[in-house]
Amino acid sequence: MTNKFNLDNLTRENIRNISPYSSARDEFQSTGNSMIFLDANENPFETDVNRYPDPQQRDLKEELSAIKGVHRHCILLGNGSDEVLDLLFRAFCEPGKDNVITLPPTYGMYKVLAGINNIENREVLLTTAFEPDVKQILKKIDEATKMIFLCSPNNPTGNSFSEANVLEILENFSGLVVIDEAYIDFSEKESWIKRLEDFPNLVITQTLSKAYGMAGIRLGICYASEEIIRILNRIKPPYNVNELTQQRALERLQHKEDVDSEVSGILDERKGLFEALLEVNYISKVYPSDANFFLILVDDAGKRYEQLLEKNIVIRNRTKEPLCENTLRITIGTAKENKELLQALKELE
Repeated sequence: MTNKFNLDNLTRENIRNISPYSSARDEFQSTGNSMIFLDANENPFETDVNRYPDPQQRDLKEELSAIKGVHRHCILLGNGSDEVLDLLFRAFCEPGKDNVITLPPTYGMYKVLAGINNIENREVLLTTAFEPDVKQILKKIDEATKMIFLCSPNNPTGNSFSEANVLEILENFSGLVVIDEAYIDFSEKESWIKRLEDFPNLVITQTLSKAYGMAGIRLGICYASEEIIRILNRIKPPYNVNELTQQRALERLQHKEDVDSEVSGILDERKGLFEALLEVNYISKVYPSDANFFLILVDDAGKRYEQLLEKNIVIRNRTKEPLCENTLRITIGTAKENKELLQALKELE
């Protein structure tokens, strides 16, 4: 199969024909002058948030555009990455008819969103090296396959997928290839953003929840061609990113040196923690990570999880995930938290 991508054919017919809702702030944007706004039925008394937010988040997109080198018309923002992913399902997958492909073990929301949208989820397990099984993926594709989800660096395994495997999928699939880069800031590998112009079927999602330390404000980002973003804008809620989120995100992005410093600290801790975890006698393997967490193989994941809870340390037990029997996922914390974690692990019998 060769990539014969046709966005018009990929888009659901009702989405192609839909007229998007036009909000008051879509029809008129402030010019910076002192104006009387009587168009949106807002409360006129100033509270800092009495006015509707910019539905296109223009200032935020301009800042992201400068940082990422992507035109703002190729950026969509959502209420967390989960809203972005849901919009992709709603725009391109016909309920009860189409299918997507996911690669367990991976981020669980792909499967959940497929279920919510009544889309068949075809699972192709990663290889034992936690890489996409490209041959099996291509075998699963049919005319109703609309999207393939690649989480790279992958959650919960922590590894980035090889460039060769990703390229083979991009070049041989005529639907959307969605690369979830939630953890890309912790990886030495380059983002696939640099290849957007090479592949019209490439969609990349990122987030401010991880490296930027803003999980609480819920801001997800989608980078794709201007044509794909235009379709998603047709169906997104008009004010999906609230004013407070836009303000906090913009402030954080304008102090990227602080983010870079924090990421550097996490990477230093990651290196030290990797070596220290290997010294714990019941940890048989620590999987290399391009993310801000480790997947570790232990003797009894359920037992170790409960023991750590008794010491007020909360991690994730991933033993029920495919290929992850008796594994735990541990987020890299502060130097103090990591020291306490290691002490607790060494005290367990």
